[in-house]
Parts: sequence; structure tokens; C-alpha cells
Amino acid sequence: MGTIELEGLEFFAYHGYYEEERKIGNRYQIDVKISVDFSSAAQNDKLKDTVNYEDLYKIIAGVMQTKSKLLEHVGQLIIDEIRKIYPNVQQVQVAVSKFNPPIGGVCTRAKVTVIG
Repeated sequence: MGTIELEGLEFFAYHGYYEEERKIGNRYQIDVKISVDFSSAAQNDKLKDTVNYEDLYKIIAGVMQTKSKLLEHVGQLIIDEIRKIYPNVQQVQVAVSKFNPPIGGVCTRAKVTVIG
């Protein structure tokens, strides 16, 4: 058992509770951590025996193109899509950050972490 992580994936997307956010868009960062048994890949050096980073990126990029109101929903969609392609993963943890959220004050980013 081990973990595979992609950190600091950045996207410009159109998520947000307010309609204006879904029109003008914003910068987002995604960090994903997957717990999976990749012992066979470690022994045999075969990509088919592990989770492909390129697949992960494509999954996440696809989800980021779908407008959502809540960061929590974005995180859950990412988990659901990863599990469709890789049903044998033990756990998926996704952190979704929105830069400069509209909260009426200074905030570098809002961040939620979804575990599933």
C-alpha cells in the first residue's frame, strides 16, 4: 500500500455560488492524494499495475470544465470520476482551493478537502 499524489494543479474555471463567479471565472488549485496498493507496479515496473498520473490529470481537468456552485461538489465529482476509472483505490483525498474568494475581505484562497 502506498500513496500517489499530484500537487498544485492549477486551472481557470467557472465555479462559484454566485452567478457572477460562474460568468467571470477564477483560478483554482487541486491537490489529490490516492491510497492504493501499487506493490505489483513497484516489483514489475508496469504502468498498468498502478494509477497513471496522466489519467488523473485528464480526469481532474474534465471535472474542472463543469460549472459547480460549491468547492465541496467539485471535490466529490473528482473522487467519483477517479473511482470510475480506478475502482481499486482505497481512498481518494482531494483539496480544492479557490484563489481570492469573494468574501468581502482579504483572503489568499478558500480551501476544502473531501475524502472518499
